[in-house]
Amino acid sequence: MKRLMIQSLLALMALSALGFVHAQERTFKMALASPEGHPAVPGMKKFAELVAAKSNGRFKVSLFLNSALGSDQAVVSAMKGGTIELAVMNSGILASEAKELAIFDFPFLFANEKESDAIVDGSVGRKMHQLLEAKGLVGLSYWELGYRQITNSKRPITKIEDLEGLKLRVIPSPINIEWVKALGANPTPLPFPEVYGAMEQRAIDGQENPISVIAANKFWEVQKYMVISNHQYNPQSVIMSKKVWDSLSPADRKLIDDAADESTQFQRKEARAAVSANLDLVKKNGIAVTQLSSAEQDKLREKMKPVIAKFSASVGESTVSEMMAELAKLRK
Repeated sequence: MKRLMIQSLLALMALSALGFVHAQERTFKMALASPEGHPAVPGMKKFAELVAAKSNGRFKVSLFLNSALGSDQAVVSAMKGGTIELAVMNSGILASEAKELAIFDFPFLFANEKESDAIVDGSVGRKMHQLLEAKGLVGLSYWELGYRQITNSKRPITKIEDLEGLKLRVIPSPINIEWVKALGANPTPLPFPEVYGAMEQRAIDGQENPISVIAANKFWEVQKYMVISNHQYNPQSVIMSKKVWDSLSPADRKLIDDAADESTQFQRKEARAAVSANLDLVKKNGIAVTQLSSAEQDKLREKMKPVIAKFSASVGESTVSEMMAELAKLRK
């Protein structure tokens, strides 16, 4: 019996040396506040596929959509404790963890996707995610939600004055509250899962989100009008619990990192291809779409200048200066 045990132990050691004995299998939960149809979902599926393939099946990523694991704030709290491993959410929402990320909520920050890609994939984007580590989160990459548009149930918006008095839901952050006030509307901060119900009950008149989110959540059932304002661009942070990250080997961390990088290119391509299709879908389902003229866009930007000046101080002058310097380089 003793000889048999020794032989078994030696065999196990030999198999381990050959790489046939792998680390313990693990399943990672990945959370998203929105349902199927949201532009993050193809990226999540691709990420899960890549993680499974790169780990030879040791790691599995289970997707939880539509706030199945709680609000963004609840998910972040659980990630700090290591009970939820992964999530995708608006980068600006994470300003509650690192104030500098509020810069992603600055209106009219990026002119196009070329600029946004260069910033989030470069030194500024990396620095923003590094700030999260002290808060128990690891930023893996940035996906794309896209440019935000305003919808409402009251009236078509063709000029800035049409926004006055509208009760609009905003992401719960100070800068979003202020820019809506600057337009003469009434900001109502709400967690995303409560938005549809609030519009259905007429507790709010409207909201602002990218077209993909408006379509995925069938907001045409409770909204009548949409204006193409392109007032904000939303990168989506793909984040991991630092507690979980620290429990991984260096090789497994690289595996996760590589899967995040590869899925990012796929996700952005898919998200951009879906914009025109979702706009057609929104129109087909009865939302009347208007476009602001160049003159009205200029008026909108003017109204945003005091907001940007105010929050440059709270975000950090050095952060804003670095961002603007990088954008100036790109625009040359």
